[in-house]
Amino acid sequence: MFNVTILKMKDLKKYMLGILTTVVIILVITTYFPKITKEDKVIPKMVFQNSMLSCFEQAVPTMGRINEEYRKMASEEEEITEDKFLQGILKTQISSIKGIEEIEKKENMAKQQEEEQNTQVQEEEKIEVAQTGLPTQVITNNPLKENYNAEYGKVKIKNETEYALTAEMMQPDISMENKNIVIFHTHSCESYTSSDMYPYTPTGNFRTTDLNFTVTRVGTELENQLKQFNYQVIHNTSYHDYPAYNGSYTRSLATVENTLKTTPSDIVIDLHRDAIGSRSDYAPTVKIGENDVAAQIMFVIGTNNGGLWHPNWNQNLKFAIKIQEKAEEMYPRIVQTNYFNEIKI
Repeated sequence: MFNVTILKMKDLKKYMLGILTTVVIILVITTYFPKITKEDKVIPKMVFQNSMLSCFEQAVPTMGRINEEYRKMASEEEEITEDKFLQGILKTQISSIKGIEEIEKKENMAKQQEEEQNTQVQEEEKIEVAQTGLPTQVITNNPLKENYNAEYGKVKIKNETEYALTAEMMQPDISMENKNIVIFHTHSCESYTSSDMYPYTPTGNFRTTDLNFTVTRVGTELENQLKQFNYQVIHNTSYHDYPAYNGSYTRSLATVENTLKTTPSDIVIDLHRDAIGSRSDYAPTVKIGENDVAAQIMFVIGTNNGGLWHPNWNQNLKFAIKIQEKAEEMYPRIVQTNYFNEIKI
């Protein structure tokens, strides 16, 4: 039976340092003994065989081989002293430790690269591509009658402004830099109907400061989805409608302006929760495939028709139409009629 000892790299390094320390001590001690000469062959040899170096040879075979090479050199030249012999061993062991450090460094680098590759693979695996081509149907109880007065393909728009929308104004021929996306909430405290499964403490009518139960949580989910596709997302969760509801838009405008100073972006989303008013039986809903049920969404596009400065309103309209065209292609009717109206603050 054989006893096998496995030394880790760090343990081997410590072991070699211990040997070095012992060798240095021997060097100091040997300075107090006579030098080995040709006439001192018998006694020094006996002393040498019982010395600490002999013990090292038995414990560390590599050192034994190195010592043997030095003894051959000593017999040939007959002028090498024990001091020089030990100095040579010392230099050899220092070189060995440096070699160990290089190997350890390379192993750490390889381990780090492997961890980075594994992290990248895990991130890629997180992305769950949505299924398309599934049947989609509106399942809203007592749906409201559609009310629109402008169309672009399958996109329906309720125009409440004085602008006459032309095909050119609605054509989604728009390109933009989508490196950064900003999401914020003018009405951060807009909540959903409380239930036994999801209760919360209200701070107003269908409002709460607990952002886990408000439209802000929807913004967090949107943020997570976009980040999985490597978009840079800034999601601001500040309260803009608390403690006072009045002035919400003024406060959220200041937030966006400050954000854009440090994070330029062409895509800025003010995410709201829709309200059903007094119609407790109305919940605009679509069923996708066999089991998935989702709320319909809606785009509200403001203009400068009310006298406010808003030179890029037409770009917003084109962008909303472009998104809805893709949505209609993937999940028909998941978007309600778009509202095109004046900005009111």
